[in-house]
Amino acid sequence: MSVLILIPARLAATRLPGKPLADIHGRPMIVHVAERAAASGLGRTAVATDSDEVLRAVRAHGFEAVMTSPDHQSGSDRIHEALTALDPAGKVEFVVNVQGDLPTIDPAIIGAALEPLAAPEVQIATLGVEIVREEEKTNPNVVKIVGSPLGDGRLRALYFTRATAPWGDGPLYHHVGLYAYRREALERFVALPPSPLERREKLEQLRALEAGMRIDARIVDTVPLGVDTPDELERARRLLAQGQ
Repeated sequence: MSVLILIPARLAATRLPGKPLADIHGRPMIVHVAERAAASGLGRTAVATDSDEVLRAVRAHGFEAVMTSPDHQSGSDRIHEALTALDPAGKVEFVVNVQGDLPTIDPAIIGAALEPLAAPEVQIATLGVEIVREEEKTNPNVVKIVGSPLGDGRLRALYFTRATAPWGDGPLYHHVGLYAYRREALERFVALPPSPLERREKLEQLRALEAGMRIDARIVDTVPLGVDTPDELERARRLLAQGQ
């Protein structure tokens, strides 16, 4: 099984300008993410960026990086361009998209995202975590997976929503935006136009479901810390200082 881990990174964040290069204990945040991704042991790891500064910083710390267009509207488009550049012969079978703002992510979680693709009918795999805090159940910034349980810590995703769903007794699941694709699924996905429900919910993964693509989610225990604000950056610094 040939796996390529790609980490999209751009400098245009509004809440935390220059986010990929934010210093965490002497190394840029994007380098911490690359270290965690490489530690998963899945395969080749590279950063896909539109910034010379990010490219130089990543390479200076011994990791692979590739330049991509500044015009991409999504990380999926960026990693597709990077895949084409890094593997023009088409030898890579699976692509894992790890967000560039997860400096404390557990490498084992990255590996877990790939597990559902062992089933040949699954085209895209992702992660979910059971919601335990009541306020998160109604928070539109916490995206929920609506899915059918498969009995082995997995869901077959039927829908993704910012609403509180499904209704009734039972667990709700927080969607973690880390994806693993079969190569042909990624190629199909980026060729599709934005879909009606994707536009309405502002959730890119709905494009795949509306096109009839199958997404399964592996259920894990912890939502990785995404760094979007100065407060979250300070939290990441504290966690990494504690060896987490």
